[in-house]
Amino acid sequence: MEKLVTTNEAKHAFLKGVKDCLPTVLGYLSIGFAAGAVEKTAGLSLMEIALMSLLLYAGSAQFIAAGMWVAGASVMSIILTIFIVNLRYFLLSAALAPYFRHLSPKKNIITGFLLTDETFGVAANHLAQKKHADYHWMLGLNVTAYLNWLLANVVGGYFGTWIEQPETFGLDFALPAMFIGLLILQVLNQPKISIEIIVIISAVIFTVLASLLVPTGIDVIIGTIFAACVGMVMEKWK
Repeated sequence: MEKLVTTNEAKHAFLKGVKDCLPTVLGYLSIGFAAGAVEKTAGLSLMEIALMSLLLYAGSAQFIAAGMWVAGASVMSIILTIFIVNLRYFLLSAALAPYFRHLSPKKNIITGFLLTDETFGVAANHLAQKKHADYHWMLGLNVTAYLNWLLANVVGGYFGTWIEQPETFGLDFALPAMFIGLLILQVLNQPKISIEIIVIISAVIFTVLASLLVPTGIDVIIGTIFAACVGMVMEKWK
C-alpha cells in the first residue's frame, strides 16, 4: 500500500534525491560531453543529439548507435545491437523492484524509464538498509541525472568537435572511477564484507570467461547472473 505524504515531505525527499545525485554529476558531464562530440562527428544535429539523449538515454548505446550509423549499418541492426547492450537494465530493474512494490504502476514506469547504471548504483547504496524506496527521493535522483545527461550531450555536440581526443583528458575514465567509489562505499556499509568480495571476484571471473564465448554486453549479463547466484548461495549458507 502506497503511503500518503505531504507536499513538504515530498519536496524534502525530492531535494534529498537531487543532493544524492551530485556525486555522479562529474561522471555524467564528462562521458556525456564525449558522447555528444561523437554524435556530432557522426553527422547528427544538436536537435537529434538532444532527442537521442532524451529518448534512448543510455551512454554506451548512444556511442554504439553513432558508430554504427557512420559505418552505414541498417536501422534494424542498430536497434538489435542496442537492445542486446541494454539487456542489463532488466537485471538492474529486477534488483530494485522489491523496494518499489508499494508504488502504483505509473510511478514504477517513470522510475524504470529513468533508471541508469549510475542512479542504480546510488540507489542500491542508499537502499541497502531499507525495506522500501521513497518515490520522490528516487524521482529527484533520476530527474537530476536525466537533465544533466541531456545538458552534457548538447554541450558536447556544440563544443566537442574542437576536441579530437577527449580521452586524453581522462574523460573516458570518469564513470568507471565513479562506479568504483560507489562500489567501495556499498561494500564498506555491509556488516561482513567477505561475501561481497567473493561476489566481486566471481563477477570478474565469470565475465572474462563469458567474453570468450559470447558477444560484448551479454558477457556482463552472464557474469552478473552467475555472481549473483554465488552470493545468494553463500548468503543462505552463512
